[in-house]
Amino acid sequence: MTANVAGYLLQLLASRWLGVAGYSSFASLLAVQTLCAVPALALQNVVAREVVRGASTAAARRLAYRCAGLVAVAAVVLAPLVSAVLKVGIAGAAGALSAAPVLVLLAGEQGILQGRSRFRDLALVLAGGMIARVTPALLVLAGGGGSATALWTGAAGATAAVLIVRWLDDTAWAGHSREPAADPNRPGAQSHSDRSWPGLGVVPVFRAVQVQAALMALSSADLIVSRIVLDENDAGRYALGAIATKIAFWLPQAVGVVLYPRMAQPQHSARAMRSALAVLMGIGAIAVAGAAIAAPLAPLFAGHDYAPIEGLLWLFALEGALLSVLQGALLSAIATDRTAPAAITWIGLAAGVAAMLTLAHSVLALIVTATVTAAVTTLVITALALRTARTTEPDSTVPGFEASGTQQG
Repeated sequence: MTANVAGYLLQLLASRWLGVAGYSSFASLLAVQTLCAVPALALQNVVAREVVRGASTAAARRLAYRCAGLVAVAAVVLAPLVSAVLKVGIAGAAGALSAAPVLVLLAGEQGILQGRSRFRDLALVLAGGMIARVTPALLVLAGGGGSATALWTGAAGATAAVLIVRWLDDTAWAGHSREPAADPNRPGAQSHSDRSWPGLGVVPVFRAVQVQAALMALSSADLIVSRIVLDENDAGRYALGAIATKIAFWLPQAVGVVLYPRMAQPQHSARAMRSALAVLMGIGAIAVAGAAIAAPLAPLFAGHDYAPIEGLLWLFALEGALLSVLQGALLSAIATDRTAPAAITWIGLAAGVAAMLTLAHSVLALIVTATVTAAVTTLVITALALRTARTTEPDSTVPGFEASGTQQG
C-alpha cells in the first residue's frame, strides 16, 4: 500500500503541476514504463517459483544480470519508436525506458525474498524501492522541471534502491540470506547443480514475459490509445481517471505476492489460486464502491478541469478491479509454468484495441470499451483457470500422496 500510495501521489501532483496537456504526455510515458516493467515482473515470478523449488540465490542473481542486459539493449532500440508514436521528446522516452533494466535487477532481489517467504524484508524493498523512485521525481516536478528530467531522476532513484538492497542482503540481512537446508523432496534438489538449475534460464523468463506482457498491455492499452483517439485535454482527463484504474488494479497486489509461493507448490496450487481469486473479487467490489462514493472529491484534489470525469470514476475502478482478478488467474498460470492463457489475453487485447480505435471517440466510449474488454477476457481466463485447477488438484486418497500433500510417487 505504501508503494502504491507513493505512485499515485506522483501522478496526482504531476497532474496539477504539469497541467492537463503536460500531464497527458507524462502519463503516457508512465504507461510505457509500466509495459517496460513486464520483464521485471516476469523475472520476479520465475525466480520466486524456482527458489521455492530449491534454486540458489547466486543462480537467481546471475539470471537477473542476464535479463537486465537484454532489457537494456531493447530500451535503446525502442526509445526512438516510443518518441515517434507518442509524439514526445526523445529525452522523455529515453527517461521512461532507462528504468527498465534497473527494475529487472530489483525484481531479482524481490523474487529471492518472495520465494523464501521473507515477507517482512520484501515489504521493506517494495515500499522503499518505490519511494526511492518517486521522491526525486516529485522534487524535480515541484521545482518546475519537466517530464523528461523527472523520469531520469526516478530511474536514478531506482538504481540507488538496487544498490541499497544488495548491501542490506550482504550485511544487515546476512543471517537470513544463508541458503536453507536442502529439501530432498524438492524436484531436482539432488540432481541439479547450482549452475544447471533447469528453471532458472532466459527461456522460462520469456515464457513468463508473454503472460505478464499480455496483462500489462491490456491494463495500459486504453491509456495509450487515448493519446490517439482523444484531443489533448480529454486525453489528460482520461489519464487522471486511469489513476482509479491503477488503484483498483494494484491495491490488492499483496494477495498474489503472499499466495504465489503456495501456487508454485503442486499440492497447494489449486487451493491458493481459489483463495486469491475470492479475496481479489472482494477487494475489487470495495474499490468500485469507494470510487463511486469518493468521486466528488476528485476535482478538489486534481483541479476543476477534471470535473467532467467525476461520474465515470467508478467505471475506471471497475476496469482495474477486473484486471486484478485477471492478474490472480495469470499468476497461477506462471506458478505452474503454463502459458496458454496468455494467448487468450492477447486475443482479447487485439479485439479491445480494434474496438477502441474505431468506436471510442469520447472519454465515456473509451472507458466503456476498455471495461467490457477487461470483463470478457477476465471471465474467460478465470473460468479456464478454475477448470484447470479442478482437473489437476492432487487427491490425497490416491497412492503416492500422503496426508500432508507432499508427493512421494
